[in-house]
Amino acid sequence: MSPKPGSKKKKSNNQPEERKKCYLCENKLDALDYKDVDTLKKFVTLQGKIKPPRKTGTCSRHQRLVARTVKRARTLAILPVKRG
Repeated sequence: MSPKPGSKKKKSNNQPEERKKCYLCENKLDALDYKDVDTLKKFVTLQGKIKPPRKTGTCSRHQRLVARTVKRARTLAILPVKRG
């Protein structure tokens, strides 16, 4: 089958056009506080799982910082522990 004349090939919606920027790099945050729940909720799903960097756009350095901070907040029961 050849494409119809005048039809355009659809662009894949799977790939974002521009790479996401690291939230922590943009706002020049060197430290994350485990008590700052509003900021931490940007990096956690409703089930309590830590979002992967491809979803949030965080760089590897800050992704490790986010993981460490979320785990501290879970230990102190500030954030919910991952369910099921």
